[in-house]
Amino acid sequence: MTSTLAPKPWIDAIAPYVPGRSTTADGRKVAKLSSNENPLGTSEAAKAGFLAGVSSLDRYPDASAAALREAIAKAHGLDPARVIYGTGSDEILHLAAGAYAGQGDEVLYVRYGFSVYPIAARRVGAVPVEAPDADYATDIDSLIAHITPRTRVIFLANPNNPTGTYSPAADIARLYAATPADCLLVIDQAYAEYLEAADDDGAFALAQDRPNVLVTRTFSKIYGLAAERIGWGYASAPVIEAMHKIRAPFNVTTAGQLAAIAGLGDTGFVEKSRAHNLKWRGWFEGEIASMGNKGLRAVPSKANFSLVLFEGRLTAEAAYEGLMEAGYIVRWLPGQGLPHALRITIGTEEEIRGLTAALRTLVEAAG
Repeated sequence: MTSTLAPKPWIDAIAPYVPGRSTTADGRKVAKLSSNENPLGTSEAAKAGFLAGVSSLDRYPDASAAALREAIAKAHGLDPARVIYGTGSDEILHLAAGAYAGQGDEVLYVRYGFSVYPIAARRVGAVPVEAPDADYATDIDSLIAHITPRTRVIFLANPNNPTGTYSPAADIARLYAATPADCLLVIDQAYAEYLEAADDDGAFALAQDRPNVLVTRTFSKIYGLAAERIGWGYASAPVIEAMHKIRAPFNVTTAGQLAAIAGLGDTGFVEKSRAHNLKWRGWFEGEIASMGNKGLRAVPSKANFSLVLFEGRLTAEAAYEGLMEAGYIVRWLPGQGLPHALRITIGTEEEIRGLTAALRTLVEAAG
């Protein structure tokens, strides 16, 4: 019997999210620098919090995540009633599109933005719209120029993934000033904890006072809780209420909630992780600059990774394969319009020094 069952055309148009590889093509486990995970691992406090959840495996988690919301609010000076939580910040991004966009609407984001944005748009039948970049960085004027009467959600990652670039508070304020009242501005801050205090982009202040701003964050990066998939967002009460209506119930595990709460309290681990990243990202970008005469260039990053452009004889694909053979998995992104670039996570000192040496060997061999 022939079936005529078919997905909706907007679902059929989705290019599935492709995660960073964990093993080489021949199955070897090597240094994984493809998914922007914390090279220092997880804090001991967060691990202890996770283990405390073992005693209640037979019970559903607190569906309201009350203690987690209180801890987040206390850490950031926010109203706990306006905090929403999800399976990573990815779920929060999907909830934003699901609550405020649909067929005939547009979802706007910058070229070389996070690959989940077009997926979230197409999932609800909306049209994804890319605004051109400015040398791989967010071009606020370009975003503003692409706002139309059909724009219902604007996604902006800050720092941006996969480029690592950063938009200052003045740019965020200017974008908000141009955002229509019937459009939700989403500031995706998955890498915000890697910023220094002076780099506050003002997003929380906007979300505190404005009705149509959502800020999202995650515990997957600097807190080292990627396996537990815990994200959260902050917005006005009506926005949070709308998103809760389509949020999956019991979406954050008990162990995950306890680990996240403990992780928030371990400020020493966060500061150590930030300092490590700042030191070795700077060192790595300096090493790439020293290979500039061979066509390599690192896009200035504020995140825990660098996007390295290959504009000389060594191609990004050849470097990707060569580094994998040498024992380092990085992220090659031809599917995101970056066939000439590699996104490289800042790993441990040993990993980043070893990768750099392997890359230099490949560069010299290419001539």
